[in-house]
Amino acid sequence: MESARGSSILRNRRLESFFNASSFSTVEESSKVKWREAGVPKPKADVLVDDNSWFAVVISCIRIVTCFVTMMVTTFVWALIMLVLLPWPYARIKQGNIYGHVTGRLLMWILGNPIKIEGAEYSKTRAIYICNHASPLDIFLVMWLTPTGTVGIAKKEIIWYPLFGQLYVLSNHLRIDRSNRSSAIESMKQAARAIVDNNLSLIIFPEGTRSKNGRLLPFKKGFVHMALQCRLPIVPMVLTGTHLAWRKNSLHIRPAPLTVKFLPPIKTEDWTADKTDDYVKMIETEIRLATEVKNPTAPVERKASTSKSSEDQLFYFQQRDINHERTMRALISRFLGMSFTCSMMNLVLK
Repeated sequence: MESARGSSILRNRRLESFFNASSFSTVEESSKVKWREAGVPKPKADVLVDDNSWFAVVISCIRIVTCFVTMMVTTFVWALIMLVLLPWPYARIKQGNIYGHVTGRLLMWILGNPIKIEGAEYSKTRAIYICNHASPLDIFLVMWLTPTGTVGIAKKEIIWYPLFGQLYVLSNHLRIDRSNRSSAIESMKQAARAIVDNNLSLIIFPEGTRSKNGRLLPFKKGFVHMALQCRLPIVPMVLTGTHLAWRKNSLHIRPAPLTVKFLPPIKTEDWTADKTDDYVKMIETEIRLATEVKNPTAPVERKASTSKSSEDQLFYFQQRDINHERTMRALISRFLGMSFTCSMMNLVLK
């Protein structure tokens, strides 16, 4: 009797402890142990978990295709406008800015990333805007947020970019040949004269190319030479989170939050040519400090532990991501090929 009564009391206490709040902490501790054993850190409440599921990849590809179709439509409309404005080159620059405001805003809305804009009051200044570059999303944000009357400088190969490159040339924006130093310097001088004569602003990526990991690359001196000739203030435009949202050679756009921060204008009226290197270093340091601020909602990076099982699991995750993206690329290519074939058959049968 005593043993039966004791066992019933123990069962009752276990039942009560199951519904007690303290029991959940035990479950939480055990889940933490499982995460540690797997070699994958447990995500915190304020951390964005990188979702690589099939559903997320498919949704991302649908958004990319929707962006491409949207850009096709807006590019076709503004191409007609540019053709009408062919005799007026600087009117085409402003129309190109309006195209960027409309298209860039639409594309960012389709992609759905949360965007925070800081220092927007500095984006209304006639200035030389310099921006870090780590993702295709940077182009969309620059198109959307730079003021009307801003001309861009890009490498000459941009003309081969589908849709965007052709309209870039029609918009009378500037291109330089980076492989020919003397030609590039002459192009920059012509650009400076055009900016001064027509009261334009300038947008330029001072790194010269796109960063692969989001870290700032060394700055070129071109923007300082432009400032010395134009005497316009320099407004740094700092983008963070874009390299996490859309990584290089990937079709998966992640819902990472993006931040666009305009820093206060830097006056250049008293700059001298003998301190060019100092000015480059000063501005590069200022932007580097702004870009290296840790983002609390950055995706969780999976890190391998010293155990063999965790290394195998990390390799599995990486291979799964690569296979997902390869499969989606093949599906999209097959879909576009079938669509083209059907269109040709309809034309032949008619």
